[in-house]
Amino acid sequence: MPPHRGTSAETLLEYAFAVRAFTATEAIDATGLTRSTVLGACEELVRIGWLHELDDARAAGEYRLGRPARRYELDAAAGVVVGVDAGQHRVTAFVADLRGTPLGRAEGTPGGSGLDVRERLRVVAETVAAALADAGVAPDRVLGSVVGIPAPVDAGGSSPGDGGFWDRMNPGFADVVPGERVVVENDANLAALAERPSSGDASFAALLSGERFGSGLVVDGVLLRGAHGGAGEMRVLDLVEGVGSPEGIGAVARQAVLAAIEAGAVTPGSRLTADADAAVVFAAAQDGDPVALAIVERLGDRLARVCVVLASLLDIDRVVVAGAIARPAVAVIDRARALLERWHFDPVPEIVASSLGADVVVIGAIAHAVDVVRADPLAFPLDRVR
Repeated sequence: MPPHRGTSAETLLEYAFAVRAFTATEAIDATGLTRSTVLGACEELVRIGWLHELDDARAAGEYRLGRPARRYELDAAAGVVVGVDAGQHRVTAFVADLRGTPLGRAEGTPGGSGLDVRERLRVVAETVAAALADAGVAPDRVLGSVVGIPAPVDAGGSSPGDGGFWDRMNPGFADVVPGERVVVENDANLAALAERPSSGDASFAALLSGERFGSGLVVDGVLLRGAHGGAGEMRVLDLVEGVGSPEGIGAVARQAVLAAIEAGAVTPGSRLTADADAAVVFAAAQDGDPVALAIVERLGDRLARVCVVLASLLDIDRVVVAGAIARPAVAVIDRARALLERWHFDPVPEIVASSLGADVVVIGAIAHAVDVVRADPLAFPLDRVR
């Protein structure tokens, strides 16, 4: 019979998640449990599949005299977790073991505008299935899944009904994503979880900046959510002078190119064509294109103003520009830094580019999925995934 919550087995399993290989003595010192209790719990957790017993310490070369100590380790392959970045125009899925080590991945692209609910659910389901196939893992081995979406999400996984975009982004994923537990979370919040290890104790914002600005906010070590999951939503930018909308760096860069072409400012032979994306704009600016340089100037001003809003409201130390736009937008970030130094707003946050690239949301989704399992592992019956 599997152990119940609050038992010594749960205490020991929490320890096993936190360390690598361990002996009974090390577990006793860490948990305060007796030797007989630890050994009994280890045997039970090995039996039901959460731990596996390793070669003893002598065989491992770590023990030389006396009775060799038995060694145990979390069975990271006892099940898997799935993380999904279900964006409007791009879907990415990762499969990982219970340590968060990636095992497989896949990408999908919704057709059309990305707003059709049936198409969206189909692409998410197919992308997750492809990631599981890439990992060589059956769907029934998935313990927990986390789906990141570009919409506010409350603690229960629901988004405020807006009759439009948010409803389409969060139509319900439980029937198309496998797992004993399927969690829906805001994409910027997941980006913040992914960035947290590199930000240490800093209060910071992970700012997704491609199509629309959206921020995951960590203040005094706590991820802010808000009553309806709307903490970090950037609709307030409609009212900010010099910004005027929550549209992100990528979207505004494309619009600025089209406006320059229409005004006749783009010279023949320029890289700035009607289908130029933000990366092309930034590359042209690096080559000295005057129109591209002006766009970078405008985007740097826009980013700096957004950072002032975040820092003024939350007293954060850092803004991490995250997502696929982060690496190409180095010149924009540099310009925003220069403007903040000139404006002398206090506090002035540090602005950095994320090193996680386009996968930042799905990396955060995997980390959150591992945390979901780790928070109550004995609630996940392993006999269903064997």
